[in-house]
Amino acid sequence: MSTTSDQHFTPDWVSAPGDTIADILHEKRVTIPRFAKDMEWSIEEAKSLLGGRTTITIAIARKLARIVGSSVEFWMSRDFQYRKTIDRLHHIETEWLNQLPIGDMIKFGWVTPSPSKEVKEYLRFFGVPSLSAWTQTYSKLNELVAFKTSQSFESRPASVAAWLRQGEIESSRIKCSSWNPSKFKESLSNIRRLTRSKRPNLFVSELQKLCSLNGVAVIVLRAPSGCRASGATRFLSKDQALLLLSFRYLSDDQFWFTFFHEAGHLLLHGEQGFFLEGMDGPRTKQELEADKFAEDILIPQNFQPALMKLPLNSKVVIKFAQRLGISPGIVVGQLQHHGKIKHSQLNGLRRRFQWGE
Repeated sequence: MSTTSDQHFTPDWVSAPGDTIADILHEKRVTIPRFAKDMEWSIEEAKSLLGGRTTITIAIARKLARIVGSSVEFWMSRDFQYRKTIDRLHHIETEWLNQLPIGDMIKFGWVTPSPSKEVKEYLRFFGVPSLSAWTQTYSKLNELVAFKTSQSFESRPASVAAWLRQGEIESSRIKCSSWNPSKFKESLSNIRRLTRSKRPNLFVSELQKLCSLNGVAVIVLRAPSGCRASGATRFLSKDQALLLLSFRYLSDDQFWFTFFHEAGHLLLHGEQGFFLEGMDGPRTKQELEADKFAEDILIPQNFQPALMKLPLNSKVVIKFAQRLGISPGIVVGQLQHHGKIKHSQLNGLRRRFQWGE
């Protein structure tokens, strides 16, 4: 959803002609049964008009002008504007729902499948009462996605928002100590050793445990269609941070580099707000700083000259990785990143994972 279309979401409420009628009846102290009798209707027919379910025809407008007041033209115009607004809001709601990755949200178990799912139910998922509130809440996200997304790939803010929101929901289930930046930084050396683990079901749970001790809720959450994010960080409160990973490329080097990149954001820029990675957009100073932080954690600076001189040899790369206590895939990823080898070389040393793991 682009920021240019967001302005059409306000207002996203509508008042039926029946609301005006009810106000006038209240002022005149006229009951619904009395109003129904004056209109020569049943009580149910009167309630249908007051609830906006009955269209005001010329005949009804004439009765309203005589019984309630105002003119025939007023009641006809009032109903026309109401119906027109209903159609506009229905179009907006349909457009908004179409931008949500509903299929994946159901598939991943984020929402319960229901053929009668309404807009308000999805708004409840986002924790907002209306489309206007959703737009205001996620306006910065819209701008950020528009800024970060290249023209080559499609990324929908509504899909990114759904991923972020589910991350928030799942983070609430993790019991965290208060945010402690110094201890979190100290823990990164122990976390770094997890890069050698071959089983995601083990290293992810251990990663979450180590981070939660220092106020960071780590969530690994598959991204839905339309969301190209690989990671995101922000503080949910002054005492707890969210570090969200999508495991987008399902490879060990990408996963761990993204984690340490996000950790860098928390330690270097955490107080400055919200960071979203992997949208293929321009690199900011903060992104470059987080990149450097991740590189220095994974391969300390005193080992980086040796890294640049490594020959194109699997055994040498494996021994170098063992010496550093990290996964060989990370060494390959850094060699490829710095252009020392082609992206098609030594990929056999990068561990690949599947979501079933």
